[in-house]
Amino acid sequence: MLSDKKVSVIVRTKNEERWIVSCLNAVFSQKHKNFEVIIVDNESSDKTLEKVRQYPVKRVVTCRDYRPGKALNMGIREAEGEYIVSLAGHCIPVNDQWLNKLLLNFDDPKVAGVYGRQEALDFTSDADKRDLALVFGLDRKVQLKDSLFHNANSMIRRDIWHEAPFDEGITNIEDRVWAQNILQKGFKVIYEPEASVYHYHGIHQNGDAERCTNVVRVLKSLHSDYTYKSIDVDKLNIAALIPVKGPAQYLDNKPLLSYTLKRAFESKYIKKTIVSTDNIQLADLAKDLGAEAPFIRDASFSKESVDLAKVYQYSLNKIEDLKILPDIVVCLEITFPFRPKGLIDDMILQLVQDGLDSVIAARRENKAMWHQKEGSIQQIVEGLTPREFKDPTFMELKGVACVTHPEFIRQGNLLGKKIGIYELNDPYSHLEVRNKEDFGLASLLINTWWK
Repeated sequence: MLSDKKVSVIVRTKNEERWIVSCLNAVFSQKHKNFEVIIVDNESSDKTLEKVRQYPVKRVVTCRDYRPGKALNMGIREAEGEYIVSLAGHCIPVNDQWLNKLLLNFDDPKVAGVYGRQEALDFTSDADKRDLALVFGLDRKVQLKDSLFHNANSMIRRDIWHEAPFDEGITNIEDRVWAQNILQKGFKVIYEPEASVYHYHGIHQNGDAERCTNVVRVLKSLHSDYTYKSIDVDKLNIAALIPVKGPAQYLDNKPLLSYTLKRAFESKYIKKTIVSTDNIQLADLAKDLGAEAPFIRDASFSKESVDLAKVYQYSLNKIEDLKILPDIVVCLEITFPFRPKGLIDDMILQLVQDGLDSVIAARRENKAMWHQKEGSIQQIVEGLTPREFKDPTFMELKGVACVTHPEFIRQGNLLGKKIGIYELNDPYSHLEVRNKEDFGLASLLINTWWK
């Protein structure tokens, strides 16, 4: 019976740390249990492989001088299954029937390969949404002449691969070349729409933007299945990282740290809350309050001259050395005790649903702003223009919250290129507590505000 057959899932990766957890979570949740996973990695320089090691993969194979056919053949040579799946490391099976839906097509011995549907995510560009919807339709197809085949999501018979391995000399479309060869031998290729994966960037990444937007709008109006999903945020490993230097400070007889920790603990999505401090007593206090403080920060990172981004970089490296591998990091500073309830989760959802690199809290500023440079004062927004006609200007408040991906922190930055703004409307949320005057004002407001 096909339901008993062993399947080998070959996952090809290259710096897929943002996607690999969602990909492997979905693979290891399949109803068909007789499978093994082999990773073929193209010398990833991020944390892809460390995250892979959290799963019971059979083997990790390194492919240098990468070509897609070469990588697949390397993985298949390590495989034991009668059926071979090719899955891109940034593709996410839609449900737990994905393997079954691929496998059931092989009851016909003339079927050599099956490829599944690819669906867009919510933040996929309109060009890619259009192309995915047009190429990967809703009807199953039996292909006798058409060599369309796609190894981002496919399954083949291992015995046929022995006769016809993938071409290792070409740089792309190794899947179509293989399918053309197979069809000429008298076999069939099946397109199975019910074996679907989410593929964020699609198969084509260009096109007229306005035309693409119109096409996507029409597709969505024609069929309810043309809707777009987001990554399942509940399955991501999200960590809050809170840098603190020196001994504990108190506001209204409570540790200043406690106000930030309370908001972090309220989050539905944060799984670990980690305090990075240079002070042993404060580390103990953080633990007493319910946070983790797994290391004492080197005092050299507490100097005024040290950029806070470097502190986050150091702290991330320390927790990753401890095998704490977050998919998303929420950066919080304790000097902002008036952080609104729900802000953190709203920002996490904004990052995930919009496919952003980073999201920062910020306050809109509608008044004229001036910049001093080289002894002169220069206006940087339209001064006398009525505010309803001004382009919005925002004052960055990363200390309130910055939600980002670890790859940017690891590079010594907090932010990637694709930035989202979370606008703060609460009149107190931007207030920062650093000096005596700040503490005096905050002590008058804190009880009323937190109620």
